Amino acid sequence: MSKRARIATYGSAVGLVLGGTVCAVVVSGVVGQVLTMALIGSGLVILTGLVFLEIGLSEDRDREDRDRSRLSPPSRRRLEPLRPPRLRGHRHER
Repeated sequence: MSKRARIATYGSAVGLVLGGTVCAVVVSGVVGQVLTMALIGSGLVILTGLVFLEIGLSEDRDREDRDRSRLSPPSRRRLEPLRPPRLRGHRHER
């Protein structure tokens, strides 16, 4: 999701919440209550969904980074030869 799309989607959700708040103040009666609940509720549901989308996208990016680092060729560092492990309490007879 691009930065511009992210700003537009979060902005429209916040706009719904603010629009519902304005309706609560300006429009009276049952119509005002219904508009207020519908707009604020929709805005909050959209914001919650966007937060979960962001979490999922960040997990996907982390997974791609892990896979990319796992599949990349090893760095060119000097490898030391393998040595057999030392056993404690084991004495060599000569």
